[in-house]
Amino acid sequence: MDKKTYVVEMENVKKSIGKKVILKGINLRVKRGVVHVIAGPNGAGKTTTLRVMLGLLRADEGKIEVLGTDPKSPQWTKTRELIGYLPEDAGVYERLTGIENLYYYAMLYTRGNKRRAWKLVERGIKISGLSKEALSKRAGGYSKGMKRRLLLARTLMHEPLLAVLDEPTSGLDVRSAIEVRKLIRSLAERGSTFIITTHNLLEAQYIADYVSFIDKGKVVCTCSVAEALESFGADNLEEAFVKATGGMEK
Repeated sequence: MDKKTYVVEMENVKKSIGKKVILKGINLRVKRGVVHVIAGPNGAGKTTTLRVMLGLLRADEGKIEVLGTDPKSPQWTKTRELIGYLPEDAGVYERLTGIENLYYYAMLYTRGNKRRAWKLVERGIKISGLSKEALSKRAGGYSKGMKRRLLLARTLMHEPLLAVLDEPTSGLDVRSAIEVRKLIRSLAERGSTFIITTHNLLEAQYIADYVSFIDKGKVVCTCSVAEALESFGADNLEEAFVKATGGMEK
């Protein structure tokens, strides 16, 4: 795999769904080995940006490269195996135990190789932080926080080069959200690249190395958290976002 500086490059990417224009020219570059947060209000275009980035939706215009590959190219099938994706609305298989959930996906990742699958399961158990007792129970009885930790383990246990997480703490209570953020930061410190969307700008300030403000289908700015605070003379990212988008057309 090409060791390029940027794992994701999007240039003037546009997307409409029906008559509604969702993305109005997204320009985004994500550096290798960082936690890059795409932050903005609900309806700003965050989820659509991820779906277009990962080839789940086809862009109407623009250029996209992820890990050096265009999602429209024949090589994308191999490249996407190097990516872990957790949609906001992802769910666990509630009739299966935690272990069975992990094993099911491990078998998919390894194309049915049981020995390799169990190695992935062992890694997933460590990532989840869930007890053996919890993992032996049906996932339908888990709390929201436990389910989210299981989903993160499912997404990351094959050690993807790029992890893409859409609103990973959405709907969680404060304690569960803090646990998930700590988990992401600890995994990022091992060298993986994370792209995370959130409408919670204070969360973005805690978890991000770099942040892209997105509003009304366009990226307003991309910089480190410290640069955002300094550039806009703000005490926090909420204030920086308001100042960054205050002059945009309503």
